[in-house]
Amino acid sequence: MGRRFRPITALLAALTLVGLLAPAVAARPAGSTQPASAAQAVFRAPRTAVLPGERMRYAKLRLALGDRELRSVVRQLAARADRWLGQGPWTVVDKPRPAPGGDVHDYLSQAPYWWPSRTPTGDNPWGCPYVQRDGERNPEVDTGTDRQDLEKVFDSSYDLALAWYYTGERQYARKAADVLRTWFLSPATRMNPDLDHAQFIPCKYDGRAIGIIDFSQSYTSVLDAVALLETGAPEWTRADREAMGEWNGDFLGWLRDGDFGQQEAAAANNHGTFYDMLVAGLAYATGDRELARRTVREAAAKRVDAQIAADGSQPLELARTRSWHYSTFDLVAYTRLAAIGENVGADLWAHRGPQGQSLFAAVRYLLPAATGREAWPHPELEFQRFAASDVVHAAADAGDGAARRALPLLEVPPGGDLWALRPAAEQLDSIAG
Repeated sequence: MGRRFRPITALLAALTLVGLLAPAVAARPAGSTQPASAAQAVFRAPRTAVLPGERMRYAKLRLALGDRELRSVVRQLAARADRWLGQGPWTVVDKPRPAPGGDVHDYLSQAPYWWPSRTPTGDNPWGCPYVQRDGERNPEVDTGTDRQDLEKVFDSSYDLALAWYYTGERQYARKAADVLRTWFLSPATRMNPDLDHAQFIPCKYDGRAIGIIDFSQSYTSVLDAVALLETGAPEWTRADREAMGEWNGDFLGWLRDGDFGQQEAAAANNHGTFYDMLVAGLAYATGDRELARRTVREAAAKRVDAQIAADGSQPLELARTRSWHYSTFDLVAYTRLAAIGENVGADLWAHRGPQGQSLFAAVRYLLPAATGREAWPHPELEFQRFAASDVVHAAADAGDGAARRALPLLEVPPGGDLWALRPAAEQLDSIAG
């Protein structure tokens, strides 16, 4: 296929015919009770930051023309979306106690790898001081903070918006809009656009710059969910679009101007890569294409050359107790950052460092373990082979022959391989809870 997606001319001609004569998408889940009119949707390419909008429009056309393989994938996607219909919406204001600043609208999360060193008592209710145990997740971080609810907001809005885009079922758009409006926009329940109290450590820090990773690893999926809804979902109004744009602008300003953001920008490992991805995505979504382009271009030397070795390994990620997880994790950020670059004329895949460093080399380093041919030779507390599947897909789409040949040997992620409908890497072995 090559690095750029080139729809078949004849199929694009059919797009016009189908769009004019049969706008109802023919890929609604079996047994749907929605009338055909609810499935009508315009064949528009979404202005997504990471997902390739034109390729998604092409997939939607193939569905309308009866592509059986894609219909099967849509059923898997719809099953994921259906599970969200009876859940949420979620809000930052319902946690047991507010963030240290006292504002219930402030987001709060707890550092996952920090544990109490003493048995809690009346005089020391937290069991302080806390000590770090890298890669071992403290279960108490999933109670009393906003972290798990935030993940549900991110995952549900993405799944629901994708399901609406491909099926036209308005129940999905309605639920996605409700989730987004409740968490980000409604005055009584909205989150303040900052992360001043992310990944706090009891008795030590009220918040840390490193907590930006709570958003940077997944928020670009929310940006794309909004872009999908903006292709014509009646449930997502002009007022919603404007308010979400304002929230994103304020959040981008906090990221770029605040001390926490500047600390995270200086991070040498995956935190720095994800920070760049988040800034570039927000810049693109809010209309600052020059900032998005500059962020991607500067990442070539600042991130690729510094973080990836000549053999494709990522030394800072290999030093972790979860070396496989963090190697794939960092490449999720890289491949998504490269996808944003596609939209603004910055080609991160083409970059070669002075020692041959490149994204292609980094993906190839994973292939022996990703295909099951060899064991992963570095420390890993819980090896999940499927964690590399999306980044291998991304490299194959970008033109790498070794990655393309590896595709049939990859392990299918839990819930199925959705790449055909959402061709952008996700962290498939999330350890966020």
